[in-house]
Amino acid sequence: MSNEGSKREAPVVLISGAGRGTGRAIALRLAREGFDVAGLYARNDEAAESTRAEVESTGVQCRMYRCDVADTAAVAERVEQVSADFARIDALVHNAGIASRGKTVADTEPAEMARVIGVHAFGAFHLLSAAIPILRKSDRASVVLISSTAAATAAPGNAPYTIGKVALEALGRTVAAEEACNGIRVNIVAPGLIATEMGDRLARAVTGAAGATELDAQMPFGRVTRPEDVAEAVEFLISDRARQVTGQRIEVHGGVPGVPRA
Repeated sequence: MSNEGSKREAPVVLISGAGRGTGRAIALRLAREGFDVAGLYARNDEAAESTRAEVESTGVQCRMYRCDVADTAAVAERVEQVSADFARIDALVHNAGIASRGKTVADTEPAEMARVIGVHAFGAFHLLSAAIPILRKSDRASVVLISSTAAATAAPGNAPYTIGKVALEALGRTVAAEEACNGIRVNIVAPGLIATEMGDRLARAVTGAAGATELDAQMPFGRVTRPEDVAEAVEFLISDRARQVTGQRIEVHGGVPGVPRA
């Protein structure tokens, strides 16, 4: 007798910024836990296809969708498409992010502020407002917003990025309070410097190092945070092991919240 009807559907996670770096690591980590993956990415089709293939090699389904998370209509369309393609969304990870240009507030153009906050804060808002009605139908709904230790440090020359992450965290705490009655848990992961392309650029700008991993020896635990470290924290918060955890902020930085100065 076939047991097809008794098989439990795989849970589905929607991840923004999933094409490379930390988003890719999160996708792979959750795939190994049996999640089907719907990934949003901004531009790099080649990286997105590589991620899709690697995620599917773990035995789960993965689809990648090109999407500007700062675009309200585009996000609504993509979330609807994900819901149609997978028939459910059980978890949402907003990881998409961009850096600001290192200028003081006096020299920062309004367009720069809008661009960065548009991805970090409004991107999260667009995704949450579109996905929450679907998440409410899940019996294990969870949201993780990827912030930064920058939200707590307010370093000079970083106003758009810092403000975007502070707004992101305020949004996360608000939704955690609003949606607890609907069984949706919302938590925040705030990494420090990560060994990604963006982290490499930051390390070069601040210290002159060729890349973030050149700073490994300066770190208390012997290395700069890797994308996989962040992915482990995300996986825990999404898992049933954290079923009583909501409205929390976890920093992942190996003892150094910011970037060591040159």
